[in-house]
Amino acid sequence: MRTEDVLAAVATGLWRWDNASGTVSLDGEAARLLGLPAEPAVLPEAAVRSRFHPVDWNEVNGIVSLAVAEGTLAEARLRIMDVDGRVLRTVRSRSKPVESRSSDGRVDYELIGTIQEIAEPQPGTTAAHTPITGDWRRSREAFLLDAGRALAEARSTAEVLRVAASLSMPGFSPDGLAVFGVAGDRLSVIGHHGHDAGDEGPFTEMLLETDYPAAEVVRTGRAIYLASPEDYKRRFPATWPLAQRFDRVSWAFLPLIVAGRTMGAWMAAFKRPASFSPDERSVLTTVARMLAQALQRAGVAESERELTTGLQRSMMPQLGPEIPGMQIAARYVPTGGGLQVGGDWYDMIPLPSGRFALVIGDVQGHDVRAAGLMGQLRIAVRAYASEGHRPDAVLSRASRFLAGLGASQDSPGDGDPDAQSPRFATCLYVECDPRTGMLEVARAGHPDPAVRMTDGTVLMRPTAGGLPLGIVPDTDYPTTRFTLEPGETMMLCTDGLIETGGHDLDTGWARLRAVLEADVPASGGHAPGHLETLADLLVQAVHGPSSHHTTGPLADRREDDIAVVLLCREGGLCGCGTPLEHPARPARRTMLTVAQAEPERIKGARQQIRELLHDWADEEQVDSVVLMVSEMVTNVLVHTDGDAVLVAEAVGELGGRRLRVEVADASDELPHKRHPGEMASSGRGVLLMEMLADAWGVDPRGEGKSIWFELREQSKRPDA
Repeated sequence: MRTEDVLAAVATGLWRWDNASGTVSLDGEAARLLGLPAEPAVLPEAAVRSRFHPVDWNEVNGIVSLAVAEGTLAEARLRIMDVDGRVLRTVRSRSKPVESRSSDGRVDYELIGTIQEIAEPQPGTTAAHTPITGDWRRSREAFLLDAGRALAEARSTAEVLRVAASLSMPGFSPDGLAVFGVAGDRLSVIGHHGHDAGDEGPFTEMLLETDYPAAEVVRTGRAIYLASPEDYKRRFPATWPLAQRFDRVSWAFLPLIVAGRTMGAWMAAFKRPASFSPDERSVLTTVARMLAQALQRAGVAESERELTTGLQRSMMPQLGPEIPGMQIAARYVPTGGGLQVGGDWYDMIPLPSGRFALVIGDVQGHDVRAAGLMGQLRIAVRAYASEGHRPDAVLSRASRFLAGLGASQDSPGDGDPDAQSPRFATCLYVECDPRTGMLEVARAGHPDPAVRMTDGTVLMRPTAGGLPLGIVPDTDYPTTRFTLEPGETMMLCTDGLIETGGHDLDTGWARLRAVLEADVPASGGHAPGHLETLADLLVQAVHGPSSHHTTGPLADRREDDIAVVLLCREGGLCGCGTPLEHPARPARRTMLTVAQAEPERIKGARQQIRELLHDWADEEQVDSVVLMVSEMVTNVLVHTDGDAVLVAEAVGELGGRRLRVEVADASDELPHKRHPGEMASSGRGVLLMEMLADAWGVDPRGEGKSIWFELREQSKRPDA
């Protein structure tokens, strides 16, 4: 009896589907089952395809592709349609894909198999879930959507493994999972779930030549399904004892493939038997592909984080050795997105003179190129400072250096125009004498420093400045000198600390001033490390608590890089040194130089006085002081050829303080009282001091003179 007769007797036909030629060969029974004349035929692919239900044809495509990839049988249930679109019958197809190579080297395949009619369930009976019922398909699609979304959101290898362990597959869920990676010629366990700690030991550092399913999957790139312990023992007898002790009865090993490269394997083990139907294999294969892509993304992200973290650490130096009488704290916070590197930096540089320099700066942009320029500029500034140059000379040389870098990169050629354009940088350079507290400041387009006095008053110290570095190669940077008194704290920062959150310079400073003034040490002082706490408070006030750094309505508020440096000269009330047992209220003192070439700084002098007297009891007295200071400084600029040096000091308890203001200049000509007319534009300075000050005078000096006045607080505030 012929095989064809036996198959026809059980309503089973034979077919051969040649994908390369686009033809399908049918025997008589197969043709009959497809609704064609019951005789052997060779038909075009389109003629046979038109007999299948469109939904089932889409299923067949996925099943055949899966079978080709895995080298397994392609099994499917298909509804056969007549020319009018009615369902004639349902058939089961079981085919084996066989690869073939055309003359031009193209790889294709043939499907060789059987087609058999199956009975449809009768009304009132329960039918098993099949692809054409739609229930399994809908639950599978929902599961794959959820799995894909969860894996896409995983940002690290550990998160990807946690997501993989939590997947609950429709109809069957593995009890044990393992992800294998490849390192050279060895297999390693990246992560596992459903096993005890240490169970991965025998499978770690396993050679790829080992007779183990995961190793074979990596070698061949094809999935392996072991439906029973007998299948495992028969196919992999050497490693069966390793798997036997886990009491699993079915295993699926699938390759993790990205861009055609097998990067590892995924194992799903079951304590209940799994038949691994085509739909189940399709789900496992799809999950393996998503898992491979998620691991690839996580690996790239972790590599980038490691790179940027190392770059950031190498470019952000540690603060130097302890300085007697001084405390220093610093923070750098990169922007919230991208590669987490940028152009902000700070540095502390020991100088040959025994002093030290504090530098803070901001290169335009917060990308990789800004970080690279920042690294070069920081090294250049450190080199110039270490040679012993003064602050103005350090910034002048740094500006020439950065301008030269921009000129060398601004050359024609293919590339990003933004990457070719020159960039500038702001910088603040402070040379400090730790013995006397004297500071020499040179500023290149950077925000001014702020000083918190011992009683908690915060003043912005106006300093002379020049253009940002790199704009004009040869630029002068004037130097400003002032003294950091014992117990005072100076803050240097980049504009990211000021303007983040929609603030401008004024409102940003007000926000920071509130933080600094709220942290005034009590009479008992603070514990060591108080300056570090203050640095954290400043950063947190700008971009919020860590709970804001998530998705949702409270998005990450870091809009720009942040760098901040705090310098405290130890004293009884600063919180850094030894607290005094009975501290007296400290003097409040400020000093400011107004140069002949900068008359606009008179406005800064008036603002400085108002900030110094922010809690003075009588507002009218404050207005009087501001008027006298403006008149005294203006007289120096108008009647002499030198600069005006303003020194103001308030001492005593609140409500009974004494204010002394001195304005010194290099001229020996003493002021004298005049009697200006109603229309006169000058000559009222001495008259104003006689009328408004409690005392005033002129002190001649070796070179020049000092004009001063004193004023006592007239009333005590109710809450003082």
